[in-house]
Amino acid sequence: MDEAQLLLIIGAVLAAGVMIALWASRVGVPSLVAFLALGMLLGSDGIGNIAFTDVQLARTVGVIALAAILFEGGLSTSWRRLRQVAGPAALLSTVGVVITAVLTGLAAHELFHLPWLESFLLGAVVSSTDAAAVFATLRFTKIRRRLARTLEAETGGNDPMAVALTIGLIAWIQQPAYGLGNLMVLLFHQLGVGLVVGVLLGLVATRVFAHLPRSLGAFAPVASVAACALSYGIAAAIGGSGFLAVYLVGLAIGSTPSRYRQQLVTFHEGLAFLSQVILFVVLGLLVFPHQLVAVAAASLVLTVLLVVVIRPVAVWLSIPFSHYTTKERLLLGFAGLRGAVPIVLATFVLSSQIGQRETIFNAVFFVVVVSALVQGITLERIARWLGLMEPANITDAPASKTAAQAPHIMIEFIVEPNHAIAGVMVKEIGLPKRALVAAIGRGNKKLIPQASTTIESGDHLFVIAPEALRPEVEDVSTRWRRRV
Repeated sequence: MDEAQLLLIIGAVLAAGVMIALWASRVGVPSLVAFLALGMLLGSDGIGNIAFTDVQLARTVGVIALAAILFEGGLSTSWRRLRQVAGPAALLSTVGVVITAVLTGLAAHELFHLPWLESFLLGAVVSSTDAAAVFATLRFTKIRRRLARTLEAETGGNDPMAVALTIGLIAWIQQPAYGLGNLMVLLFHQLGVGLVVGVLLGLVATRVFAHLPRSLGAFAPVASVAACALSYGIAAAIGGSGFLAVYLVGLAIGSTPSRYRQQLVTFHEGLAFLSQVILFVVLGLLVFPHQLVAVAAASLVLTVLLVVVIRPVAVWLSIPFSHYTTKERLLLGFAGLRGAVPIVLATFVLSSQIGQRETIFNAVFFVVVVSALVQGITLERIARWLGLMEPANITDAPASKTAAQAPHIMIEFIVEPNHAIAGVMVKEIGLPKRALVAAIGRGNKKLIPQASTTIESGDHLFVIAPEALRPEVEDVSTRWRRRV
């Protein structure tokens, strides 16, 4: 295959990915299912007749793509948004994952007649929610802000736990001398090292982006990709969780005011979408649809149990009752979307020497597809039925209501010399679309700001925004106060 043919194939697959994403958004089908279907269509059982059996390559592609997706998820949010839900999300990401893995393993033992360790391995593989699925779904829904942030924080943190459980159980099955103690040590080591690396590199990255000169603005995405790759690579090289480190570094950069933040968010959204297309197409190629028939019935039952029983029980037992109402817990229990992460973890199993590896992989693939279809399509309807949607005027004013009629707030912000906002242009400060800097008090003068107006130390900014955007404006102003 020459270069022209290779580029033609790549271009055709990516173009098909864009068209499929457009179609999926119109009919309400999760894009990950559509991309998986494209991969299966191109595979040896489909019209493409591409015989792809390189499990190690699929695993490598999966790890790189998930790192890009998790980094974008952290970059697109901020610590202030997640701080209020950090405790419950941490419990769901650790205790919830273990409970899910154990309960799913008990069910898998009965349904697939697997040995106990292999059953718990299957449970560990499907125990985490999926970053790509959750971020993509929440981006287009209006679920209450606190619930959406809980799901975002959980999915950023539960992947490392699931990875550590999967790796540990594979080692336990393949090495008779391995035991529960070794598994616990591995869990603490992976999470601890990933946390330390993520925090330290996050601090370094925020300093770099806060002081990156305008002359190097075009290289900001290069620096962010380097931060993503280094955080994963360093953590993984010393036995830690690269996924946890990647998410924390992205979160640190996204929480820090920078003239490049919007540029980076836009760039990494595109990179994350590209990663999803490549990841799901490759994983789809790895599947042989005719092999799914043998596990279809048992996998369907397991999926129903996971959605209706296991995930809700894990949520109920993980988080204190005082934090969430019964209806909120019900939604959190239903919203545990499975996606790329379980399939990528299943490639870890498929590349091992475990005897039941193909059964586990095919069962996981089936569970993911059904889970994504059912939960992805119905999540917003369930939230509406439970009365857990944001009122329409929280995010979008009705078309018949003018901006002048909506209640507004005015916030005064005084810029100090060491604030991150000092020296930044108005167009770079990251306010929500319907918020604006109405005036700048500078000495004895009152300036009407333009997009290119540079904010100086000592300025008084007068920000006007709809009352509904108060949390977002306060979030942004917190980032403005970061010391540089």
